[in-house]
Amino acid sequence: MKKTPFTLLLLIFLLNSCAEKSPKEKISKVDTKQANSIGLVIHGGAGTILKKNMTPEKEAAYQAALEKAAKKGYEILQNGGSSVDAVEQTIHILENSPLFNAGKGAVFANNGNNELDASIMEGKNLNAGAVAGVTNLKNPISAARKVMENSDHVLLARKGAEEFAAAQGLEVVDTSYFYTEVRYKSLQRAKEGDKDKAASYDPYIKDYKYGTVGCVALDKNGNLAAGTSTGGMTNKKWNRIGDSPIIGAGTYANNETCAVSGTGHGEYFIRAAVAHDISALMEYKNMSLQEAAKEVIQNKLKNMGGDGGIIAIDAKGNLVAEFNTPGMYRAMVDEKGNVTVGIYKE
Repeated sequence: MKKTPFTLLLLIFLLNSCAEKSPKEKISKVDTKQANSIGLVIHGGAGTILKKNMTPEKEAAYQAALEKAAKKGYEILQNGGSSVDAVEQTIHILENSPLFNAGKGAVFANNGNNELDASIMEGKNLNAGAVAGVTNLKNPISAARKVMENSDHVLLARKGAEEFAAAQGLEVVDTSYFYTEVRYKSLQRAKEGDKDKAASYDPYIKDYKYGTVGCVALDKNGNLAAGTSTGGMTNKKWNRIGDSPIIGAGTYANNETCAVSGTGHGEYFIRAAVAHDISALMEYKNMSLQEAAKEVIQNKLKNMGGDGGIIAIDAKGNLVAEFNTPGMYRAMVDEKGNVTVGIYKE
């Protein structure tokens, strides 16, 4: 019997190996995610936001601010910028607006100060940074990013965070920069409410714990990022810190699942680890982003007595805004640059 040469056998083996997987099978491993897909979602707080309580002028102002911020983030992504850059720069616009409870529009604590919190996280390596209780940093979200990128830590607080941020070259402002009359009057009403224990019954006061701002984004390289910034709760005492600077509670990002930013009653978001829980349901129970967000916000959080909402984007560019309050300031930008702004529960 004539023996087949070794080189011929090797060639047959290689040809069979290549034929084992069809082009379709190879494509399926890439999943349904499109190459170079991008997307972005922002929020400006959730709470008792009703159309009957909103003047046309105020509604237009909120819509314009949300659209401006969303377009800024999309422009960065469209030009090939990173999701972290998009999140930071988008939140700058919201922090610089007196309309939102973050940065310039931050609410007052019981001691008369504006105590600011922020966090940011990138999904490609789970790196994160946060600051809490800062009083003189114009853009706390940038301080959070510096902590993430230029320190060995995740969370810095108060004077230490301020000193670190100043050493990093970030803009320090006089505390008077954060003063707005509407927020100061809210503090006075809250203090009056303290006297007769009625503050919790004043919707104007109660819902200012929901005025957080946030942004989540997916860039052309497939990297997710999330960021959150807030002034916290009107009339808060004893240097109270909510969920916004807590990674896994108010902010979370993981390229394998999603990026999430929350707004609501922070104590409940911390107890429920809301942002991470949404990611975990996707990872361990194979839920879609929409399914996971609904489960956490409409069932788990609500059953605990917690109010609020989240914005999120997954690794495929799916966009979600889920909330269990009457309204949430929000805007979405899809891959094609289409902007959708929402305020009320529609």
